[in-house]
Amino acid sequence: MLKIYRIMSLELNLGKPLCFIDLETTGINVGTDRIVEICILKIKTDQTREILTKRVNPTIHIPNEASAVHGIFDKDVANEPTFKDIASSIAAFLGNSDLAGYNSSRFDIPLLAEEFLRVGIDFDVKNRRLIDVQTIFHKMEARTLSAAMKFYCGKTLDNAHSAEADTIATYEILKAQLERYQNIEYVDKQGNASKPIQNDMNMLCEFSTQNKAADLSGHIIFDDKGKEIFSFGKHKGRNVEDVFRAEPSYYDWIMKSDFPLYTKKILTGIYLRQKQF
Repeated sequence: MLKIYRIMSLELNLGKPLCFIDLETTGINVGTDRIVEICILKIKTDQTREILTKRVNPTIHIPNEASAVHGIFDKDVANEPTFKDIASSIAAFLGNSDLAGYNSSRFDIPLLAEEFLRVGIDFDVKNRRLIDVQTIFHKMEARTLSAAMKFYCGKTLDNAHSAEADTIATYEILKAQLERYQNIEYVDKQGNASKPIQNDMNMLCEFSTQNKAADLSGHIIFDDKGKEIFSFGKHKGRNVEDVFRAEPSYYDWIMKSDFPLYTKKILTGIYLRQKQF
């Protein structure tokens, strides 16, 4: 279902389109769970917006505990297209947009990237700004999505845990956050003061990014010099290139293990890069 709207009130200062994403899924494991419903709210630079909402047949059973949250059961998606069927159209709709959502950097975007890679579409976020409304909210107020809707917008979030309702709520919350915090000073753990909540996608991306990660799941992070290092396992804290040079079998082990496909994609790039020198 594709809907087109024109936005009134505050307008986001966009250099390129911004897509708000919300997924309903079979569970919370980024590497193994599947999408059962996806909603993308695309804000264009002319401030018009389009909403794309799709139910998806995950091809696996939806556990009862997941259905209890979003209300979608196996029978509801039995005749819906699989993600493979709609992946190309979803990728085309996203285009080169920046990405936003509620807890999106930790869950929605990594899981969506896995779905794309699983069907052979090389989805990359390197040239996209990622804005996580939950991170902004938790740094400034620390509550839930429903509480955020009530706190910032003075509204009750009806039909929570449906992809479209949650996506539109997240968009409205971000606009309300911009209005509320535009001139509010934020002091970080090091005592540095700034006013990061501005109508600027670069600033919002920087403020809502919790960790400087090379992949989407945080297995590979950047050190102070911008070099990729492992954040897990026996090589935690070590430079990835150095590890691969000294122990090539570690790369092979990761490729054969149950790591997210996006993590493997990033590590393959690093592995091939270090072999050139």
